[in-house]
Amino acid sequence: MSSTTLTTTKVASSGTISIQPQEASHSAHGNELKDKTPLQAMSHGDVVLKGIPTHPDFASHRKWQLEHMAAAFRHWHREGYVEGMSGHISVRDPEFPNAFWTNPLGRHFGLLKVSDMILVNLDGEVIGGNRSRPPNTAGFLIHASVHKARPDTHAICHSHSIHGKAWSVFGRRLEMLTQDACKFRGDAHSVYNSYGGVVLGSEEGDRIAAALGPRGKGCILRNHGILTVGQTVDEAAWLYTSMENTCRVQLLAEAAAANGVPKVLITDEEANFNFDVESDPEICYCEFQVYYDLEDELSNGDFKN
Repeated sequence: MSSTTLTTTKVASSGTISIQPQEASHSAHGNELKDKTPLQAMSHGDVVLKGIPTHPDFASHRKWQLEHMAAAFRHWHREGYVEGMSGHISVRDPEFPNAFWTNPLGRHFGLLKVSDMILVNLDGEVIGGNRSRPPNTAGFLIHASVHKARPDTHAICHSHSIHGKAWSVFGRRLEMLTQDACKFRGDAHSVYNSYGGVVLGSEEGDRIAAALGPRGKGCILRNHGILTVGQTVDEAAWLYTSMENTCRVQLLAEAAAANGVPKVLITDEEANFNFDVESDPEICYCEFQVYYDLEDELSNGDFKN
C-alpha cells in the first residue's frame, strides 16, 4: 500500500485550498503504451476501434470534413452552446492550406448543413462555398490568426458556452481535479488574461493566437469564453466539450471549497499519463464519433446536404 503525504497550497485569487498529494503511483506507468498506440491500448481484445480515416483525393477529404463540421454544430446546439450569432468553427481546406471553411453569420447551429459553409482565405476573401451570407468578422480574425500561427492545427472551435464563460472571469488556469481535466495539463492549455472587447481588429486575434502557444490544445479567453484546436474538427469539437465540462466541474469544486472543503489534485505523474492517452488525436477523434453517430441517426443525415 502506498503512503500519501498531503501538502496544501492556498490559491490567493479565490481563497480556496488545493491539496497536492505526494504519493507513489498506483500503476507502473511506461508499459501500458509499449508497442501500442493509445487507441490500441484503449480497445480491449482483438478488435481495435477505427481511428481517423484516410481519403483517396482532396474532394472526398473535403466532403468528409465538412460533414463532420456540420455535425459538430448540430452537437453544439444540443449541448446549449448557442448564444445568438456568437460562436464559430473553422476547418483548414485539405487542398488549399491557406484557406479555411467556416460557418455563416446569423444561421442557427442546429440548422447548419455542409452547403451552408463558407471558404475564406487568410486574407479575408471569400473564395468558395456559400455566398448568401457573410462569415463572422470576429470569427475570421481569431481563426485566421490561429491558423497562421499554428500550421499543425486544422480545426478551431470557439463559442460563448456558459461554464467556460463563467470560469473565464477568474483569469485562472484549470486545475487537474479530474481524469478528464488532464488532457489540458501543462502547456496544453493557457489563459488569455486580457479582454479587448468584440474582436474587430487583427491585433486581438494575434494576441489570442500567441496566448494559445505552440502546443496549446485549449485557451481560456478571460471575460469571453473558450477556444480549442485539433488536427481534425472532431478532435477540436471533442476538446471543446471536454473543456466546457472541465470548467463546469472546476466551478462546482470552487463552490464547495469556498466552504472549507479542500480540493485534492491529481499528481503530476498521473496527469501526464492521462494526458498521453486522452489527448491523443485519434482518441479525441473517436470520442467525438459517439456524437456524430447520434446526429446522423436523429437527423437522418440531413446535415450532410
